[in-house]
Amino acid sequence: MVKRGKTYVEAKKKSEAGKRYTLKESVQLVVGSARAKFDETVDAAIRLGVSPQHADQMVRGSVVLPNGLGKSVRVLVFAKGEKEKEALDAGADIVGSDDVIEKIKGGWLEFDRVIATPDMMGNVGKLGKILGPRGLMPNPKVGTVTFDIARAVNELKSGKVEFRVEKTGIVHSPVGKVSFGVDKLTENVSALLEAIIKLKPASSKGTYLKGISLSTTMGPGIKVDPLDVRNI
Repeated sequence: MVKRGKTYVEAKKKSEAGKRYTLKESVQLVVGSARAKFDETVDAAIRLGVSPQHADQMVRGSVVLPNGLGKSVRVLVFAKGEKEKEALDAGADIVGSDDVIEKIKGGWLEFDRVIATPDMMGNVGKLGKILGPRGLMPNPKVGTVTFDIARAVNELKSGKVEFRVEKTGIVHSPVGKVSFGVDKLTENVSALLEAIIKLKPASSKGTYLKGISLSTTMGPGIKVDPLDVRNI
């Protein structure tokens, strides 16, 4: 049996076991239960009524959170020529091509997100075994393989998050920091849920949003009533 710390136990007492709250109530409880000495990240876990093993029920996408994530993001861009300058002007932290690819092969991984122009993907694809398991491989489905470099960089810097349903049918995603407060966190969670709802597969039958839970880095999960957000 897992032994919980005193802080966690005290935070757990603020919510009723098994009870589902409205979205705003859940965010209020999450913010109110934060007790760590650092600014905790708030995470969302959404259980979907899909079968991810079927390609037509894979839920994957991205969304720019209206209030960002509360942290700086180091963006790497693979581009050449004019697109290299466009990336730098847009605020990319690292821009390069074959030289950067070789650095990564050598073990360098000092970046958080990766963008590539389509003409670079032939070479970037060689990094699949390194970037793929870390969730860093550029993908056109989430807008990180594009010639519109300035927009892609701005979105990532502004708090764009990518999400993908896991084998268990759950989507995990950060939605901000405790210091954001109730209103900004509620807006971020709403934006994430709206994006996920829009991606409901046509082949998915029955209840789509089966469960929603919010938690801080060190705190317990607070359950959200899916009925409260189904018309979001």
